[in-house]
Amino acid sequence: MKKYCLALDLIDNSQLIAEYENYHKKIWPEITQSIINSGILNLEIYRVFNRLVMIIETTDNFSFALKSQLDAKNNKVQQWETLMWQYQQRIPGAKENEKWVLMSKIFDLTING
Repeated sequence: MKKYCLALDLIDNSQLIAEYENYHKKIWPEITQSIINSGILNLEIYRVFNRLVMIIETTDNFSFALKSQLDAKNNKVQQWETLMWQYQQRIPGAKENEKWVLMSKIFDLTING
């Protein structure tokens, strides 16, 4: 299993943030299925102020490139992404076409035993 952490910002507006969170109380079933189909086993999103952090655990053969290809062909995913972009904004330093930015792990404390 692989684990990834990604970041994205929301537009800093309390009403928009509340709407965004409301959408995530029950995401569309097609979105859930597309996540599962891509090889994502677990997905969590956390928020502090307007910063989002997503943690995903995937199968060993998961590929962001393949997920992107699958998403591009899925009309419901494209509708969801268009809707969500009304609430989201790139984090500082993100490339023009980047939404969620992959974070680098800088520390890991693992206790064995």
